[in-house]
Amino acid sequence: MPAKRRPPALAESKPAKKRQSKLAKENDITAEEEAEILEAFSLFATAHAEYADEKEGVIRVEDVRRCLIALNTPPTSPRELAQILSTLDPSSSGHVPYRHFVAVAALKLHARSHDPDALSAEVAAAFNLFTKGDGDRITLAHLKRVARELREDVGENVLRDMLREAGETDGRGGGVGLEEFEGVMRRAGVFG
Repeated sequence: MPAKRRPPALAESKPAKKRQSKLAKENDITAEEEAEILEAFSLFATAHAEYADEKEGVIRVEDVRRCLIALNTPPTSPRELAQILSTLDPSSSGHVPYRHFVAVAALKLHARSHDPDALSAEVAAAFNLFTKGDGDRITLAHLKRVARELREDVGENVLRDMLREAGETDGRGGGVGLEEFEGVMRRAGVFG
């Protein structure tokens, strides 16, 4: 008698990875990046009779800049914005469908991930959320403040361990510098 196959245990199964849509494949973006784009687009999307077949709706041309800012990929200049708008709305209808916006947003996301200056600015901005411009190292006091602001009950020992894990070497509360912070964020997959 053949051995019975047992279904894998739930604990053993991996979470299902979201599949790339045809649109994501066409624009060389991950399913997660497309979800990020759709979330930003949805903030400004409206239904429009002229675009009844667009299930995600359309955004007004005036909202393209705000939508790109929501994606953390703002136009670098008024000239770039004008180029983007003429690409997205060549017939001057005043509206942009999702599939057209995805193409431009994907290009901006690719440029952001390959631009070391943009990455450095993003790391510095994240670092500044901890320090609030107070010093050049994230200290125990900064972590306590952030935990308080987030209403998280995190013990001091845990916060000290976080600093040590991030690269604080003196163990006396000297804090974590920008370079160590970037390293931690990269290891966590937040930046590049």
